[in-house]
Amino acid sequence: MKLLVCLSKVPDTTTKITFAEEGKRFDENGVTFILNPYDEWYALVRALELKEAHGGTVTVIHVGPSANDAVIRKGLAIGADDAVRIDATQSSSLFIAKQISAFVEAEKGYDIIFTGKETINYNRSEVGAMIAEYLDQPFISFANHLEINGSTATLDREIDGGTEVVEVETPFVVSAAKGMAEQRIPNMKGIMMANKKPIKVVPPVPFDEIAVPVFYELPPAKSGVKLIDADNIEELVRLLHEEAKVI
Repeated sequence: MKLLVCLSKVPDTTTKITFAEEGKRFDENGVTFILNPYDEWYALVRALELKEAHGGTVTVIHVGPSANDAVIRKGLAIGADDAVRIDATQSSSLFIAKQISAFVEAEKGYDIIFTGKETINYNRSEVGAMIAEYLDQPFISFANHLEINGSTATLDREIDGGTEVVEVETPFVVSAAKGMAEQRIPNMKGIMMANKKPIKVVPPVPFDEIAVPVFYELPPAKSGVKLIDADNIEELVRLLHEEAKVI
């Protein structure tokens, strides 16, 4: 099997977020970046499990500059065979999907393309579906179980009130959710081998952005908690009408 896993670089969840240039740019100064957990723990590990069970190769792919190689190397340390970095500054989800799908079309032969269900910084869950649309392949979102029998895959996804079981023929694109696999910690041998594994650098394909961020802003600070006496129903109703905000 020929498997491709998409990796994203995201800020650590403890990072304090700030913006520069009057809110037009995310300020990366002093930010600690990590490999997106959904890509690492579920998508990549399940791809490695399939390789171990059925043979084949696992390639990781990332869109970003050379400064992001450390994130790619972690994917290699966990067990990926090789890596591809599309040498471009990330912008929109559509840009990323276009770059990855263009690479897949040029290389051909990938049976499954994995993404995490979302990135922890934007939570948009867009890239997987966009890649599938560009490649005209089936897309299964938020899958928490995947088994392969020949060229047929059986996947489970949680839905309201139960579990949906889907069968699909390869090739296809899947976004992996919690339950797809168990996290693997890179060992010393994996870390040492990662430095010897190749990272293929390819140029981006031309792309005209159709969605450009105008500005970023932080959410308003949380207000203090107001405690209302259980007998004071009138005051509770007043506060719900006048001060409570529905998000």
